[in-house]
Order: sequence, then structure tokens, then C-alpha cells
Amino acid sequence: MRRIYMDHSATTPVHPRVAAVVNRFMLSDYGNASSVHHFGKVAREALEDARSQVADLIGADSPSELLFTSGGTESDNLAIKGVAYARRDQGRHIITSAIEHQAVLHACDALEAEGFEITKVGVDGQGRLDPEAVRDAIRGDTILISIMLANNEVGTLQPIEEIAAIAKEYDVLVHTDAVQAVGQISVDVEALGVDLMSLSGHKMYGPKGVGALYVRRKTPLQPLQNGGHHERRLRPGTENVAGIAGMGEACLLAKEELAIRNQYLLRLRDRLIDGIMSEIPKVYLNGHPDHRLPNNVNVSIVGIEGESILLSLDMKGIAASSGSACTSGSLEASHCLLAMGLTHEVAHGSVRFTLGRDNRQEDVDEVIRELPAIVERLRAMSPLS
Repeated sequence: MRRIYMDHSATTPVHPRVAAVVNRFMLSDYGNASSVHHFGKVAREALEDARSQVADLIGADSPSELLFTSGGTESDNLAIKGVAYARRDQGRHIITSAIEHQAVLHACDALEAEGFEITKVGVDGQGRLDPEAVRDAIRGDTILISIMLANNEVGTLQPIEEIAAIAKEYDVLVHTDAVQAVGQISVDVEALGVDLMSLSGHKMYGPKGVGALYVRRKTPLQPLQNGGHHERRLRPGTENVAGIAGMGEACLLAKEELAIRNQYLLRLRDRLIDGIMSEIPKVYLNGHPDHRLPNNVNVSIVGIEGESILLSLDMKGIAASSGSACTSGSLEASHCLLAMGLTHEVAHGSVRFTLGRDNRQEDVDEVIRELPAIVERLRAMSPLS
């Protein structure tokens, strides 16, 4: 059976060029970047080269503004809790949105249990925030705003530049979870005006277990763990040199391919949306039709549950998702879709297809051929229909 992978927002396949770099630093240049001998110097050079490659991709003013972490979740936690602890004497109020990734929402929940106050700003029916609603939520004791750049479920892009400009009027720091955006669209931290930004290697054809946090100069940040001198003492622990070098190579690859990849995925995405909407009745596109990631197709199919669709697709060799990978094991409706105003029944019928650089038009056409029959069969059996 030919298998078609359309779950790139969950994770991407490691690019062969990236795998070669990771392999080199696992098997031959395996030194500790803190060692003073030849092996350590080679590792240190690779680490700093990767820092420059990541900084270059996101338009950072200096590579020194990048800290390496174990992934997006750690970056989100370090940004949110690190700023909260560093600025707690100035205030204990944090603003986020109702559709953030669990890493952000749960970090905020943990801070709330410690006495911080959290405001979750709502979104419209297309999953987009109104910057003025963020302004209205700012108080005298607000110290941080954390809003994702691109939603991991419906792909909606947020007006981060406008939100950051408002935040600066009130001396409030801004963090954005850009895990889904970096490598998919052009991202420039200077243009966005954010103070902190989270990234993850495995969302851009790099290895799992490595990420980065952009921290603008002079941004107050308290480390969450104690240890050595690594990463300016903000993220102590021996660096994952192989993973970091791989992430650097993935950023280099993204820089080379971004414009062409973006247009290519847009064509595939729109073909898939048009095919699904024209071939299947009672289907709704979730997320903003224009301000969305170029690879994201999230639809709600009325009358059946998303999990049933996914299992049927998998039997045909097609891999998709019913939401974010972090919550796919839950039978609860997506918090993101509910925040957008969908009913539980419609939200339960959501399916997410996220395309990647290796997908072809024939993959899209195969989904368009197979999905209508799957939906018709499941609707015939479903009490929801």
C-alpha cells in the first residue's frame, strides 16, 4: 500500500541533509561543546554555527539572542515562567489567548496556581484575535502577553505585529509561539516586534528533541533550572549538539526553499480545500480563509466523528489528524474549535490535513477520491446524521 503523509503539523520527516549532519555529530564529531580539546572545539563551532543559522532565518539582530532548548514546550515554559518570575515585582497579570497550544495554556495554569492572574482573550469564528481586544485586556500590572503566531490546529495567523505595537505602549513584553510558523512562512522578529519567540526543530524537517527560544537583548528572564554556564546560564545542561546542528541545517534549508515551498504548498492546499468542499456536502473550512498557513486544511464534516474518519483514512494509507498531536488521544472536543464558536458535535467532526514539501498533486487527488466515500459510509452508520 502506498502511504500518504499529511500530518506535517504534528511532525515532519527529517530531511536527508539534516540527517547527515545529525549522524556526523553522533558518530564522529561527538565532543562536549564545553571541552577545551579538539573534539570540544569542533562541537562548540557547530553549536555557534547553528545559532547563527537560526538567527538568520528569523531575522534576529544577533545570534546571542538565541537559546537552545529541548523543543517548543520547553521554550514556551521558559519564556512565560521565566518572564513571570523575573518581573513579578512589577505585576502578576499575563494575557494569552483561548486557542493557544497546551504548552502555553498549561504554563499559565501553573502560574495561576502560584498567584498570577491570567486573562484569555477570545477569538472570532475564524480563530483570529482583535488587537484592540488585547489592548482592552491590558492592566497596570500586566507584565507579559503570549499569543501564538500561527495556530497549530486551524492554521490561522495572528496579527502579532499590531499586538506587539500596542504592548510597547504599555511597557508589556510579548512572547509568541512560532513553532508552526517558522519554516512555513517568512518570520522576522524585528518586523514583528516581539521580545521572545519559541521555535521547534521537528516542525521544519529537523530532529525531535531540540528547539530554540529567541530572547531580545535586555529582556528579563529567570532560568527555570539550576546548573552550569550553558546558554548564558538561562538553560543549563550539556547541549544536544547533534540535534542543534541538525536544527541549524534545517533552518538553512528553510531559508533556501522558503519562497518556492510556500507557493507550492499554497497550490496543493487550495486544490485540496476546493476538492473536499465540492465533493462532500455539509463541510465547513475551519480557520481564516486568507490569513492561514500555506499547508493547513482543517475541515469539520457534519454528522460523523473525526476519529472515525482518521481510522478509515489510515486504512487507505492516508495519515491525517483530528487536531493537535498533543491532544489527539483525548475524546474531548478541541478547545480551539470550541473557542471559535463551533458546537461540540461539529468540532468532533474536524479533520486536519497538513501538507509538506514531499507531497505531490497525486497525493491530494488521492485524498479527494477516497474521502467522499469514507464520509458517505460513516454518515450512513452514524446516529449523528
